[in-house]
Amino acid sequence: MVEVLVTGGAGFIGSNFVRYALERRQDWRVTTLDKLTYAGRRENLHDVMDHPRHAFVQGDIADAAVSTPLVERSDLVVHFAAETHVDRSIMAAGDFIRTDVEGTFVLLEAARRAAGLRRFIQISTDEVYGSVATGASRETDELKPRNPYAASKAGADRLAYSYWATYNVPVVITRASNNYGPYQFPEKVIPLFATNAIDDIPVPLYGDGQNVRDWLHVDDHCRAIDLLVEQGINGEVYNIGGGNDVMNVDLTKRILSALGKPMSLITPVADRPGHDRRYCLDTSKLHTLGWAPQVPFEKGLHDTVEWYRRNQWWWRPIKEQDPAFRSYYQAQYERRT
Repeated sequence: MVEVLVTGGAGFIGSNFVRYALERRQDWRVTTLDKLTYAGRRENLHDVMDHPRHAFVQGDIADAAVSTPLVERSDLVVHFAAETHVDRSIMAAGDFIRTDVEGTFVLLEAARRAAGLRRFIQISTDEVYGSVATGASRETDELKPRNPYAASKAGADRLAYSYWATYNVPVVITRASNNYGPYQFPEKVIPLFATNAIDDIPVPLYGDGQNVRDWLHVDDHCRAIDLLVEQGINGEVYNIGGGNDVMNVDLTKRILSALGKPMSLITPVADRPGHDRRYCLDTSKLHTLGWAPQVPFEKGLHDTVEWYRRNQWWWRPIKEQDPAFRSYYQAQYERRT
């Protein structure tokens, strides 16, 4: 059996990858390490918690006593664990530095001592490139992160690269565009707008809504990571994008249309500080390995919105019973209306 450690495996992308790996990789035994902060939830793994090839460990990647033994006995590490929300990074940047940078450092220190480690996949983001007015970001472009979240991911990204260059740790770095799909915490735009609209609550659209993002279905992201486990070159960076550049206002209208809700629910709110205007990735490097996105955006978005409609058991406790979420929502949106 191949021993696989998935950090942040109870989060959105991580839990989808754990599910993907257990289904597609019959020779993998997966250990999920997750701190279970607000966005990492046992409910995200409810259907695989008792899987015979899956083990769950609650712990902090920055705690070497917990994470080091797990890394040292692994053949493969897929490192998703991170604080990920730009808005929250503006409110509390220190949490992002501790988890995204210091936590990655602890894992990499363990990785350089792990004799049997075949691959360390560092999950980064397209946001490290900063706002891109025209064209598309290539892996060799300068990094210009413009918010604390992006800066923390850029720091982890380059730290991981340095451990390959200095210690020959078998690191491969991925930079993906905006992911969407099931089990995404409802602070992010698609689940937030979908769940608000289901309840006929106004959807808070930042600024003029003209910001552009490229949308990548989480299943396509998982397939790309799986491919890079086998075919990625150590020390290299690979962009992963869906090729679906959509303005936020158009995305909002598509979500409302999918639910049969009126456009009058769109409520402009004051823009957040440092809101990058546009991200766009050149994914030709990954395409040369034979990968291409398989989920058409229209179908993927429809299926995702439908998932939130059908799985209200998953998100209603967050939005209706969690005082921390309510406090965050009021500070981030209601006071900016």
